Amino acid sequence: MTEVSALIGGTGIYALGGMEYRDETIHTPYGQVIVQRTDSLIFLNRHAPNHTIPPHKVNYRANIKALQILGVKRICATFAVGSINTDFELSVPIILSDFIDYSSSREHSFFDTLENGVGHIDISTPFCPVLSKALKTEAKSLNLKVRNGGVYASTNGPRFETPAEIKAYRLMGADVVGMTLCPELPLALELGMSYAGLAFSINWGAGMTPSIELLHSGVDQIKDKMLRTMINALQNTKDADCTPATIL
Repeated sequence: MTEVSALIGGTGIYALGGMEYRDETIHTPYGQVIVQRTDSLIFLNRHAPNHTIPPHKVNYRANIKALQILGVKRICATFAVGSINTDFELSVPIILSDFIDYSSSREHSFFDTLENGVGHIDISTPFCPVLSKALKTEAKSLNLKVRNGGVYASTNGPRFETPAEIKAYRLMGADVVGMTLCPELPLALELGMSYAGLAFSINWGAGMTPSIELLHSGVDQIKDKMLRTMINALQNTKDADCTPATIL
């Protein structure tokens, strides 16, 4: 039986470029989800087709449940982020290693009723080491410069953060800030999936420059290589290579 893995696209990565796929609508208890599908790869646009859903309105539970229904065990996800650590230069993708969750008022767990059971995931290793290593290997083969390891501060959005917030996140150990990692990652772990994240920094955090300016030059070429890096990483790993998070 062919294993099925998934790629979740964020801002700027909206399709399986150059690949033959079919659109499919998946019905879940939390709502319906549209995916692009090949025999072995699912592409899910986090913000829906045409980027119509802002980060605080994404139906994260429906998205992750749809991937489970399709038999997905491995996920690579991409994020547009802002750098808040001066060592994390713009335009260099980051293989994420940890996160701090500052989001709120989002449906953040499948274990929210007694009917669904009570579960506490051990999130000591948030990102799958096997998939993360594969991202590093595939990036090198494509001559894509990446940074190995970085802490993501996950906020609500859609507004950008204040200078004081950025300073606080930096003091707490975050390297980049974004709006969509949580609860997406914890939900995937709750359903037994392994997850790796590749973030792309397109601006400096508030207060680090006079105003927030988004990076545009050379972005498309880097995003194309990021997409190919994630596809190759998924194609060159197997479900059995990864160890799902423990639910206590």
